[in-house]
Amino acid sequence: MRLFAALLPPDDVLDALAAEVAALRGLPGSERLRWTGRPGWHLTLAFYGEVGEEAVPELEARLAKAARRTEPFPLALRGGGRFGRGKALWAGVEGDLESLRLLAGRAEAAARKAGVEMGEHRRYKAHLTLARGRDGVDVRPHVRMLADFTGRTWTVGEIVLVRSDLPTSGVPGEQPRYEPVARRPLGSAGQAFGGAG
Repeated sequence: MRLFAALLPPDDVLDALAAEVAALRGLPGSERLRWTGRPGWHLTLAFYGEVGEEAVPELEARLAKAARRTEPFPLALRGGGRFGRGKALWAGVEGDLESLRLLAGRAEAAARKAGVEMGEHRRYKAHLTLARGRDGVDVRPHVRMLADFTGRTWTVGEIVLVRSDLPTSGVPGEQPRYEPVARRPLGSAGQAFGGAG
């Protein structure tokens, strides 16, 4: 199964982002972008790719340990940017970025210790993908509009192991499906959790 570790912002934070995205979609060129649906709005900590069923229990246990070692911390969605000359448009993050990077590193290390092949390590860049483009859409106006966006601060309290199923129908615009496989509380709250760990 195709898995990744993520943080899922609260619904009200996503509501504010949805209002911003509605405005962004009104800008010229937006119709040529493939917009990420709200179910796909998350902050990826570590992407694991295809993971065999036999490795999942160990991965969950290692993620639980990584979560317990990280105390809850504040984050907010703010601003945005682009990767690859408009190939990806994203919302940015502010708050306790040091704890966020530490948790991302722990989520990656959890997979390596569980025997999941991770490939080369890349420097973590916190972002929430909003849209992707294939044909060089100029997203600079979108980035300028996102510059003023600031969501409310929330306290990150859990790490989520998510399964993603890629579209198979071939229907244009079909979105991947995301399903939480496991949720692990951060910090001392995780000590009382009665699952693997």
